[in-house]
Amino acid sequence: AISKKLGLSETSQNFLTVVAENGKLKKLQAMIRSYEGIMSAHRGELFCSVITAKPLDANMTKELNEALQSFAKAGQKLHVTTSVDPALLGGMIVNVGDKYVDMSLASKIKK
Repeated sequence: AISKKLGLSETSQNFLTVVAENGKLKKLQAMIRSYEGIMSAHRGELFCSVITAKPLDANMTKELNEALQSFAKAGQKLHVTTSVDPALLGGMIVNVGDKYVDMSLASKIKK
């Protein structure tokens, strides 16, 4: 009833009904994220997240984007998000697609 009121397509309504009947509504958000990932890959999008110890200036951001572009295949569009975590002490953590690189000072000290 809710999906009808929201104006969802019949396919979406049926999907939600099956998910609810199988007691998997708690997993719905994970299903949506997985589907978004599949569709992003289909559209040729590559998502990258970068966490640094301090904010990057414009020059460093430009250099970082150029370096990250080398991970993208021809025709892929790179989407970069940056965030700051002072607990890293220095360096950065980079996620590109399914690759993870921890170059933070905090992890080096811990090791």
